[in-house]
Amino acid sequence: MDRKVMGIMFLSFFAAILAACSASGGEETFAPQFPDEDAGTVKSSGSNGSSGSVAPESSGSAVEDSAWAALVEWAEIPATDVTRGTATYSISGFEIATTEVTRDAYFKVMGSLPQQTNEGTDFPVENVNWYEAVLFCNAYSKLLGRDTAYVYTSVGDESYLKDLTIDYAAKGAVRLPTENEWEVAARGGTTTTYYWGTDEAKNYAYYAQSKGPVAVGQYTPNEYGLFDMGGNVAEWVNDWYGSYENKDQADPTGAEKGTNRVVRGGGWSDKASAMASSERDKKAPLYKAHTLGFRIARSVQ
Repeated sequence: MDRKVMGIMFLSFFAAILAACSASGGEETFAPQFPDEDAGTVKSSGSNGSSGSVAPESSGSAVEDSAWAALVEWAEIPATDVTRGTATYSISGFEIATTEVTRDAYFKVMGSLPQQTNEGTDFPVENVNWYEAVLFCNAYSKLLGRDTAYVYTSVGDESYLKDLTIDYAAKGAVRLPTENEWEVAARGGTTTTYYWGTDEAKNYAYYAQSKGPVAVGQYTPNEYGLFDMGGNVAEWVNDWYGSYENKDQADPTGAEKGTNRVVRGGGWSDKASAMASSERDKKAPLYKAHTLGFRIARSVQ
């Protein structure tokens, strides 16, 4: 075979390789299936200068992606009346996660984890501020094909959310529980100081420790099947910290404004008294600690 023929064959072969590479787009890459950092429903200014809500991509459909739905197990909490002083608070039925949000769930939804005290994917996520918990709720709502409960105009430093409002009527939208919902869920139908009554606290809660949290669901649950409503990590709830109003109300959502958000349940380093069902704590919404995490809820009516 002469050099001319060999040259033509080589050029033809080289051209075929180039064509194949062009058709395939080169080396294939895979993008992780995580939502954007700003996964909330964000309000934008229209041409008339007013601030309107950008419609979420979801439709509020009851059909949920099974893989994402499997991240959380829900318990149904029945409608309950709560007596505070001479006032009666009527709390509608709702759903709440049986465990605190785990590191595994947080990472799969958000794509990253804050610094944690120890290893373990089934441990509760810790060291998150209130706004980061809210962003998780909105991101998870979208992954479930639901509307989002939180609306804001922008995300600032440390995930601060500007002009934040909460839509409690968004059926199925993931959110933090209200303070009263949390207490109803924690009590599990009891009226005693602790939901375990006079049993030994160590069977129900992980507390008075010095080495960080443990895996969720390791202790006896309450009557609603909820784990770690006392101990492990303390939990953010939706409400601003303030005095209870002494008047009858339906589904109260706490003070209209404030400087601190309510924290419930006590954490792994707290004494037993912090785990009383009615015990309240307060922290600035930008506060973070390795003793503090959160649990999610959603409206069903």
